[in-house]
Amino acid sequence: MSTVVPAAPRAAASTTYSIIVAVSVCHMLNDIMQSLLTSLYPLLKENYALDFVQIGLLTMAFQVTASLLQPAVGIVTDRWPMPFSLPVGMGSTFVGLILLAYAHSFPMLVFGACLIGLGSAIFHPESSRVARLASGGRHGLAQSMFQVGGNAGTAIGPLLAAFIVLPFGQTSVAWFSAVALVGMVLLTWVGNWYAGERRLAAGRPAVSRELPLARGRVMWAFAVLVLLTTTKNVYLSSLSSYFTFYTIENFGLGVRDAQLMLFLFLGASAVGVFMGGPIGDRFGTRFVIWFSILGVIPFALLLPYANLFWTGVLTVLIGLIFSSAFSAIVVFAQELVPGRVGMIAGIFFGFAFGAGGLGAAVLGGFADTHGINFIYKICSYMPLLGILTILLPRLPGKH
Repeated sequence: MSTVVPAAPRAAASTTYSIIVAVSVCHMLNDIMQSLLTSLYPLLKENYALDFVQIGLLTMAFQVTASLLQPAVGIVTDRWPMPFSLPVGMGSTFVGLILLAYAHSFPMLVFGACLIGLGSAIFHPESSRVARLASGGRHGLAQSMFQVGGNAGTAIGPLLAAFIVLPFGQTSVAWFSAVALVGMVLLTWVGNWYAGERRLAAGRPAVSRELPLARGRVMWAFAVLVLLTTTKNVYLSSLSSYFTFYTIENFGLGVRDAQLMLFLFLGASAVGVFMGGPIGDRFGTRFVIWFSILGVIPFALLLPYANLFWTGVLTVLIGLIFSSAFSAIVVFAQELVPGRVGMIAGIFFGFAFGAGGLGAAVLGGFADTHGINFIYKICSYMPLLGILTILLPRLPGKH
């Protein structure tokens, strides 16, 4: 018998906001700690004399570790849910932070980045499942609330790096291990709730895993969603990984001002993620994907040619519009392949990290040989692949 909580009884229940808020807050804490790695790049580049390829390899070590493990974690936990794996994943991030703070070599930095990636791989599939379980049928809202916590954490990370890590040095990263401890306490409480829900669901019939469309159409639509996710995250990785270097080189900004520019982009991305879920519940996930993927194209094409002011404006618009798609993509995929919440979360959260990581490594090589401006011009054409959204089918009974 499947251990996934049945969809129908939960849909009739009320939304458990306290649990959704708790996993969203933990997502924020988790991604604050993870974003410190990216925010540390200017400092690490100077302290260890790194080139852009090594910067890209650090991103790849973190993101590909998460990418390779998250789908496997999701598949396993679909079969055998593990409520208390959540604080364990936060513990891995805790150890990774300590290593980043006191690393004396580049390989140690890579190992610390891998441990943070492992924490991400464990955290995301089960916490996404918890958010859906607590949604009371409002899947888009729950998924966006969960994801906005992560985006908020990613946006706050550069500010903490600018005002704490940069003034006090690399070892100050260890101070954020206290954040991991707070997260472990919250996730232990969430795990208790989750375990209780599983006991209540033990006597209910298993959720139906019948596909809403023919298998071939489902596989084709799934491939399109994966390609859209790849395009979106490689492009966003080009902004988040190298944006500070881009603004320093092109506009002569200091490191702190460049971090504040990065915060504008990441903050807008967090708002976009939150807006995407409720709009998807109201108008359908397919509509949100269409609006997000295609609506960003003109702004992406203009970005490499903008001055400082318009760079700020365009990055806010890009973050706001482009990021609204991700929660819609995840919910659409969960409806496309019902009963596989952990697998879907693992593939899409994991694939998001992995595609961004591989893209960051490749882009780092081009940045070393052709310059930062070149990669921004090349990446500006990536959103054009969003036209493939036209191939997504309409799901029965959906908007």
